[in-house]
Amino acid sequence: MDLSGKTALVTGGGRDIGKAICHRLAQAGAAVAINYRSSKDEAEAAAKEITDAGGTAVAVQADVTQPDQVERLVAETCDQLGSSLDILVNNAGGLLERCPITEMSEDLWDRVMDVNFKSVFLVTKAAAAKMNDGGAIVNLSSLAARNGGGGGAVAYAASKGGVLTLTRGLAKELSGRKIRCNAVSPGLIATTFHDTFTPDEARQRTAATTAAGREGEADDVAQAVVFLASDASSYINGESLEINGGLYFT
Repeated sequence: MDLSGKTALVTGGGRDIGKAICHRLAQAGAAVAINYRSSKDEAEAAAKEITDAGGTAVAVQADVTQPDQVERLVAETCDQLGSSLDILVNNAGGLLERCPITEMSEDLWDRVMDVNFKSVFLVTKAAAAKMNDGGAIVNLSSLAARNGGGGGAVAYAASKGGVLTLTRGLAKELSGRKIRCNAVSPGLIATTFHDTFTPDEARQRTAATTAAGREGEADDVAQAVVFLASDASSYINGESLEINGGLYFT
């Protein structure tokens, strides 16, 4: 898949799945803006790895839950990499903490919605204004959007379900400009997310029940994102690729 001459923005691109996405986009020829909120060292290291390999990448700081910072993020990306965007990957997000609904504060609910759902709206709103016709948007949802998530993850599951619905709405709204919008919905992927929130025993049990018989890797997700960002998926719009090793079969 050839993305030569394309400009891409990846939110939360400094680590784990986001970092893998940045590397794969760069390998396909895209110039990549690696957004980060607080992990400056990781984002700059990822950008250096790409440039050392002959690609083009810059690290750009912004909190994607803050409208003014999002506007700056898009402006700086275009200033540093070109006057417009071709690819947007809304990757930033997180569970924050596991909490049953009966104990969940309104503040926690709002923070989960902000980082997983509102951020997609804010960044897409700003980026779409700078995006070339024929561009591509890829949103990160989750298996949790379809199965309700694990224990204490109802807010996370709801936010990722919102991402799927937003993806379909954006696909319709932006179709007049031939901008496609799709999502990927990872299942169990070996990342610091699961290192933090999922016990080893539960991870092993889930991996054993997948048709693939293993946890996914960040690169499994990244390759799917590059496919959806490329012309190889030109007839796919408003859809979500399930990246879960075949959990639906078991």
